[in-house]
Amino acid sequence: MTTHAAALGHNGSPEKSGPRTHDHPGTDDYAFWREHTTITLQPVAAPSILGLFGFAVSTFMVAANLAGWFGNETTTPLVLFPFAFAFGGIAQLLAAMWSYRARDALTTGIHGAWGSFWLGYGLYTLLVGLHIAPGTSGSTDARVAFGFWFIGLAAVTWTGFVAALAENIALALVLLTLAAGSTLLAIGMTVAAPVLVTVGAVVLVASAVIAWYTASALMLAATTGRVVLPVGHREAGGIRDRVGARSSRPIQYAQGFPGVKIGQ
Repeated sequence: MTTHAAALGHNGSPEKSGPRTHDHPGTDDYAFWREHTTITLQPVAAPSILGLFGFAVSTFMVAANLAGWFGNETTTPLVLFPFAFAFGGIAQLLAAMWSYRARDALTTGIHGAWGSFWLGYGLYTLLVGLHIAPGTSGSTDARVAFGFWFIGLAAVTWTGFVAALAENIALALVLLTLAAGSTLLAIGMTVAAPVLVTVGAVVLVASAVIAWYTASALMLAATTGRVVLPVGHREAGGIRDRVGARSSRPIQYAQGFPGVKIGQ
């Protein structure tokens, strides 16, 4: 869909004519750009549907393994590798790039960071399964190094949690539990505290469940056009969504460009 954009001021109304200066162009400049500017809209599905599903399933599998619910260091790494690499890594990186197109800074950063982690984790488990790299349970150096992975991830995710508070409650809860679990894993692995590793892994399982809920809410809203599972969308007037309400909202100039909105 293509449309010509009107020259608008900050309040959405046409700019008033005024004297032409270097910093404040006059009416002729606005008329020129109004007549020669074209905006092309490219509607896309919410990238976080794929990103959050990829994160949820991969995190559940790996966190359950870290919690000691299943697996060993001989065959499990080879089983985890392809799924974590593809669904957790590639799918989330794709979601990050599509979030970039949607001008969603929060999900671009979070899906990009965690998608990269899952790619690295998948490669690491492959090397462990092939006995090329040491596993975290058999090598103190490997365990500490793996703990340092989570120090960086926790820092990024805590920042994402603060940003998500302005967007929606469900996503904020995903990032809160994810950041908390990453912090516990970072401490537990670097100081050799197995209890903290187990607790951190369980917190990550909770994050995976909330991520599944959030992605399901986005999918159902997209297919039905109504809110089926509320996620607590936030805006100036407070919480916006309620069960049964229409999930779409009008295109808003105030969020960026005429005819284009930010986010998912």
